[in-house]
Amino acid sequence: MNALPKIRLDRQRLAAPQVLERLREAILDLELVPGTVLARQALAEQFGVSQTPVREALLRLSEEGLVDVFPQHATLVSRIDLTAARQAHFLRRAIELELVRELAEQPPAGLVAALERQVALQQALAEAQQYNEFVAADRAFHRLMYAAAGMEPLWDLVGRSSGHVDRLRRLHLPTAGKTASILRDHRAITAGIAAGDALAAQEAVRVHLSGTLSAVEEIRQHFPDYVVEP
Repeated sequence: MNALPKIRLDRQRLAAPQVLERLREAILDLELVPGTVLARQALAEQFGVSQTPVREALLRLSEEGLVDVFPQHATLVSRIDLTAARQAHFLRRAIELELVRELAEQPPAGLVAALERQVALQQALAEAQQYNEFVAADRAFHRLMYAAAGMEPLWDLVGRSSGHVDRLRRLHLPTAGKTASILRDHRAITAGIAAGDALAAQEAVRVHLSGTLSAVEEIRQHFPDYVVEP
């Protein structure tokens, strides 16, 4: 069953988007693992809302492939679909290769310093083994680039399609050397942009985004109940 603690919502904001954000975060961070039953009544009580915003949030999560809805039966956190993960990876790689090329050719003022600060934060979080916070900082690093290029709507698009590959990354993160490789890649991306070297920045993106999918078999062996390939 879902095991989230009782959650206080901001009463100045609509309930449904907050329920959606919190459930998506819990699924991506593996607080709610694949196969977890999501009972609408229990969730409504945890969030202190009616079932309507919960139902709306679960519908959106179903559209993103993060939950499976079985009418008149149950709603479950979906297993990680490797086909969907590969498709999301293809989309993100295509976007970010072009993104870093543009940023390297004309680096926006302040971007390199902001990226360097984000890498320093990730370094501290990695040393503290605060993996969920590390993932949030990882996302923030990439979002900075989208925002600098005026492409934040594309970041939202990538986010909506990347739930399966994001969960693979979260499973892979505690593996020895994984956080170090992410930090190395982020520094290489930042250095390429700072130097105005589009090819170097693009190569760093290729290496960075290929890491998790190259370890799929290892992840599948460790978490056979979490992963499926239709």
